[in-house]
Amino acid sequence: MRQYFALLIFGIILAFSSCRTDFDTVASSGDLKFSKDTVYLDTVFKNIGSSTYQLKVYNRSKNDISIPTVQFKKGLNSKYRMTIDGMSGNEGKIFKDVTLLAKDSLYIFIETTADITDANPTDFLYTDEIQFDSGANLQEVALVTLIQDAIFLYPNQNPDGTKEKIKIDGKEVDGFYLSENDPTNGNELLFTNDKPYVIYGYAGVPENKTVTFEAGARIHFHANSGLYVGNNASLQINGTTSKTDKLENEVIFEGDRLESLYSDIPGQWKSVIFEKGSTNHAINHLTLKNAVIGLDFRSPSNTIEIKNSQIYNCAEYGILAQNAQIEGENIVINYAGLASLSCVYGGNYKFTHCTFNNNWSTPSQFAVNLSNSLAGATPETNPLTQATFNNCIIYGSSTNEFNLSKNTSASFVYQLNNCLLKFSSSTTNPNYQFKTDTEHYTNIILNENPKFYNVSENKFNIDKTSSAFAKGNQAYIIPTDILGITRTSPPDLGAYQSQDFPKK
Repeated sequence: MRQYFALLIFGIILAFSSCRTDFDTVASSGDLKFSKDTVYLDTVFKNIGSSTYQLKVYNRSKNDISIPTVQFKKGLNSKYRMTIDGMSGNEGKIFKDVTLLAKDSLYIFIETTADITDANPTDFLYTDEIQFDSGANLQEVALVTLIQDAIFLYPNQNPDGTKEKIKIDGKEVDGFYLSENDPTNGNELLFTNDKPYVIYGYAGVPENKTVTFEAGARIHFHANSGLYVGNNASLQINGTTSKTDKLENEVIFEGDRLESLYSDIPGQWKSVIFEKGSTNHAINHLTLKNAVIGLDFRSPSNTIEIKNSQIYNCAEYGILAQNAQIEGENIVINYAGLASLSCVYGGNYKFTHCTFNNNWSTPSQFAVNLSNSLAGATPETNPLTQATFNNCIIYGSSTNEFNLSKNTSASFVYQLNNCLLKFSSSTTNPNYQFKTDTEHYTNIILNENPKFYNVSENKFNIDKTSSAFAKGNQAYIIPTDILGITRTSPPDLGAYQSQDFPKK
């Protein structure tokens, strides 16, 4: 009997609940609140989808409301797309009768894919509005996106539907060879500053050809893409000193995501590979960011000159050199998952007025790594005939930022002159006797903070309070620093001439 009575009571409660009207909605009165009145979608290249951006919509009233329509002002013709609390509406453009409970909020996620022809021809902005309701209750949130025109370089599609390939490390990868007479792009071996370039796959430099990058060229690599300089091919980067922070005369290599979210994410693209047998390379005023390996030298035929260049945020190495010959001046490298500079399998290296720093988030990386061996190579060792560092800074967030991996079956010649070095662990290892080993170390400043201006923003300027101030040897001076500023005597260590910092 008690069971029947309980069921009766439950049925009455259920009946009354079904008759309640406090879950009914009322029409929106135009009093919605928004997390922002304009949503700025960061710069994108034409026809490359943007990141997803968020808008939050609030119902501050005591009533559950229904918004009759949420749509783009341009309707189905809009180049924007949105989802509302996971709903896709009509092609992501138009939504009907959107419910928003009292004192609650909903999320709108917005993205776009637009062509340069969709943008305003005077400022290259593509705009629209999200409209909530209509008539007297109409509320709008503006949308703004900057569209950049670009030259796109990518593998052709073969008749069987597969992509064009080139061979790297004995494997076929998506790629193509740059042409001097491409029917669409003209001379693809000359990168100018007229428009940015976007590269898909590996762009290869044909044998006996030279790829040249003019001052101000902007090169953007898609995911898993890079540049391949093969046998008897050459690379020339001809950047010059810039007068402003926009680096207008710098050659810049980076990923193809222009949104601020991606500005310092490592590993967005692969590498610039200099294959064994490549030749006659010169790099001046290059800024390279967010690769897996920035510059990957695989025993090129002759000496590579690298001057006034900076490499940041590489997932593995800033520069990886295998049995290479490099003369480097005014180089800055920071944030690398394994080493900022790694010279392995011997070679011949001379670096002057360089700043090798590594503030990667884990403690197992180095600013500089030197080795005369390579596992799996034949033979496994190769002579390191010279590794000289003059007036340099070797620093970072790890306890020890300098590593020597010496195999006694091949020569290992190295010398640090007038360098600031971080190596905090006391050791009896004869390789690291910085004060007493005069054969390998001269005038070493050990474990003193160089007081860089802002490491997290890759600003390695110093001022007169730095331990690197006026500690260089005049015999090794490079007359101007990475910014083109004349060095004083005695010179400062590293790539930057000291100056007063701007106020933060």
